[in-house]
Amino acid sequence: MNKVTKVFYISVIVSILFIIWGVIPDSVLPNSNLDYVTGLIQNYIVDTFGWFYLISASLFLLFALYLIFSKYGRIKLGKPNDEPEYSYITWFAMLFSAGMGIGLVFWGAAEPLSHFHDPPYGEAGTSNSAKTAMQYSFFHWGFHPWAVYATIALALAYFKFRKNSSGLVSGILVPLFGDKGKEIWGTIVDFIVVFATVFGVATSLGFGAIQISGGLSFLFGMEQTFLLQLIIILIVTILYMLSASTGLNKGIKYLSNTNIVLAILLMLFLLFLGPTNFILNYFTTSFGSYIQNLPSMSLRMTPFNEDNTDWIKGWTIFYWAWWIAWAPFVGTFIARVSRGRTIREFVLGVLLVPTIFGALWFTVFGGSAIHLEFFDNQDIYKYVTELGEEVVLFAVLEHFPLSTFMSLLGILLISTFFVTSADSATFVLGMQTTGGRLEPPNSVKLIWGIIQSGAATVLLWQGGLNALQTASIIAAFPFTIILLLIVASLLKSFKQEAKELEMRRKN
Repeated sequence: MNKVTKVFYISVIVSILFIIWGVIPDSVLPNSNLDYVTGLIQNYIVDTFGWFYLISASLFLLFALYLIFSKYGRIKLGKPNDEPEYSYITWFAMLFSAGMGIGLVFWGAAEPLSHFHDPPYGEAGTSNSAKTAMQYSFFHWGFHPWAVYATIALALAYFKFRKNSSGLVSGILVPLFGDKGKEIWGTIVDFIVVFATVFGVATSLGFGAIQISGGLSFLFGMEQTFLLQLIIILIVTILYMLSASTGLNKGIKYLSNTNIVLAILLMLFLLFLGPTNFILNYFTTSFGSYIQNLPSMSLRMTPFNEDNTDWIKGWTIFYWAWWIAWAPFVGTFIARVSRGRTIREFVLGVLLVPTIFGALWFTVFGGSAIHLEFFDNQDIYKYVTELGEEVVLFAVLEHFPLSTFMSLLGILLISTFFVTSADSATFVLGMQTTGGRLEPPNSVKLIWGIIQSGAATVLLWQGGLNALQTASIIAAFPFTIILLLIVASLLKSFKQEAKELEMRRKN
């Protein structure tokens, strides 16, 4: 424990205070409990700065595309002789498991179905709304979020492995601000990183427990109680702490490979047991529409239509803030497993592979749900309104052969994603609170693991997960500014390195 920094102590204290605040009911603190206060702040940020999120996310994507085609694409994330530590398959599996994981399983069928019934524009329940539903699902889980992840991951890997920096987010900004005052602004930046990670991951753990219990309830008629969710969290906590103690090259590596195998199996089962031709046609036309309309969707605000504005705030702007809140966690993890790759190889891999896989995933699961409603007159959407989004996946699978087997496979996949996300988060939090150590002590990871699970459990009990999610997203606002500064710092460092290389050639 003598290796931890002051960020560790500040973050632990603030995390515990937030959890205590989260369990205080409104009757004790009228209009001052966590849910109410964070809701007010989040609404103000979204109402006032929605345009800022849209423009910033688009700038990160343009920056990533620029790097692919620029002369800087040849720069290696590491020393000239460094080789990648992981194979392409393992690398893709690890970044994908950390980056999207539980969310894809949770929203794979539910989000397209929600957009089909409540589209961003036009009439609900039509062929046009079906096309728009899939197009926007691709948009929310495609190039933009992965460009956000790529930006911070690239910066962390470049400065850590090529410039021998600390591996902390604050270290990336030294080229802009120098070392003067780093003690103060560096601590603030690293605290924001830890804060967003702790509460973002804790929220996902809570939602993961809800979906696992929802699946067990749907399949076996088990009552979906807090006790069941508590048992799930306890089991998963034990599993991911065991995994975390084995280190990066065992636990997370093997779990990530397992995740990708289970995900592909589940997707292929439904693809070939479901309406195969419809799904493939749907994927092709939707992906084409996504690419075609990407610029207009990226900057779409509706100043003259309040109804559509609410949709954009509730979905697109919320997602952009959520991905930015998750960026420190996912970016730190992706950076750690990307040593030895060139910038061009890195950005292409991070942008293209997860986007295409995610689009296919949404088409298979969301497309099957919409097909059941549009062609087979099955009311799948009633499960959203009656039981919640967590059971939509199982409601869809129920209509196809091997439904019980596929549902059990789905529950297993959620569980392994659950373990991998929590395992990765304890590693990242350990790294960020021990001065950037690539192998944080197990004692530090254990403390962060307990805080994450504790936060998820307590706030699940109080129904305060949404407050926790909102608190994490509030942290995304200052971190968006930090990300923009990171882009400037990277460009400055690239130009400086290009000059140095040119001078060496001349000499």
